[in-house]
Amino acid sequence: MIRANSDRIGFGKVREEFALSPGFPSAVLAEAERAATRSHGGHRDATDLPLVTIDPPGAKDLDQAMAVERRGTGFRVHYAIADLGSFVAPDGALDREVRGRGQTIYLPDGKIPLHPPVLSEGVASLLPGQVTPAALWTLDCDADGALEQAHVRRALVRSRARYDYDGVDAALRNGTAPPSLAVLPEIGRLRRERAVERGAVELALPDQEVAADGDGWRLALRPRSEVDAWNAEISLLTGMAAAKLMLDAGVGVLRTLPDPESGAVKWLRRSARSLGIAWPGHVDAAELLAGLDPDRPEALALFMDATRLLRGAGYTVFDGNHPELATHAGIAAPYAHVTAPLRRLVDRFGTEICLAVDAGEEVPDWVREALPGLPEVMAGSDTLANKVDKACLDQVEAWVLHDRVGQEFDAIVLRSEGNSAEVFLTDPPVVAKCANADLPEGETIRVRLTQADAEARKVVFERA
Repeated sequence: MIRANSDRIGFGKVREEFALSPGFPSAVLAEAERAATRSHGGHRDATDLPLVTIDPPGAKDLDQAMAVERRGTGFRVHYAIADLGSFVAPDGALDREVRGRGQTIYLPDGKIPLHPPVLSEGVASLLPGQVTPAALWTLDCDADGALEQAHVRRALVRSRARYDYDGVDAALRNGTAPPSLAVLPEIGRLRRERAVERGAVELALPDQEVAADGDGWRLALRPRSEVDAWNAEISLLTGMAAAKLMLDAGVGVLRTLPDPESGAVKWLRRSARSLGIAWPGHVDAAELLAGLDPDRPEALALFMDATRLLRGAGYTVFDGNHPELATHAGIAAPYAHVTAPLRRLVDRFGTEICLAVDAGEEVPDWVREALPGLPEVMAGSDTLANKVDKACLDQVEAWVLHDRVGQEFDAIVLRSEGNSAEVFLTDPPVVAKCANADLPEGETIRVRLTQADAEARKVVFERA
């Protein structure tokens, strides 16, 4: 098993609780090693494209690389996605292993990878300077950022440079950004405008992050930056293009979310009124949420309540028919997962469908045969990933606060139901329960820490 630095307390108990092991059977490792030496003569040469990657610091499993350029009055996006179909043989030992895993599970002190590192952090990753097989999307958009046409084919690519979000932001500000990123802000903003027009729901909630801190860990709060949002819009653009290819061909696997029940929208309107947020009748939820300042406590509270609009996501498989549910309500359009195949199983199958359809070929039988089982595999791995992520956050919150029981803190009331509320501390950034309190959402109050149990991973506050 992966172990934390011997001088730092780690997350072994979380791994043990959820039976997580990063190791792979010897037959799987041997097959991955053989696949790593495979040649890719059928791929066209696209190594001249000035692609770059944007990923969190330290990431080695790089799924996407992009280059954005002007095309007349519009834009052309070159988006290269790691081509796992060129490495994973159908129904081999490796294929069977990753179908059982579903996705990569991330912990603060390591990860449980979907694929062996020789692939996911090596020859299949879009590392800078390395010639790598990819599914290369060409996405043409008009002057308003609307998609006009999309194509995908297998190609050999070479990333020029690796950036993180802060690095892109700094490069754009000081004028050192490469040409491939120079117009990213423009198309990113246009795509976001189109999303609001469609009715896409964007929740600008900051991310809780766990970072190493000497012998232990600390919590940090990372607001979603504009670069984050622009990068996500390119991925969403690709996913929507993939969904259209699948729907036009009558075969595929979509990421879907049903429209929220009317009661959820009514609840959100009541919450907005109680928080003092004006919501004109002609404005829909997407437009309202997009216009809120995420730094204001009442906006954070409404964002938390708006998560009610995004419940029930799943995968919809279809073959020879049009699915009854074909859209993702949060995106307000049909959408498919195809941009993270190193880390998510379903993306490899979605990509194979798109490659076949765009080439005018039949979708391979092994892909069609696998489709019915994908929703269950992905649902199970999604549940596991969410549980592990919550357990790690809960663990670090308890570690950070264990010697501060009895102290008081400022907290924002995010959600209040009955005699229990969910509150958000900004220093340290903690989301926890506040017991025996009927509290007004969106208000900043004083709370007292009554429990920080590292063994139970439980933190509880009460109103001071």
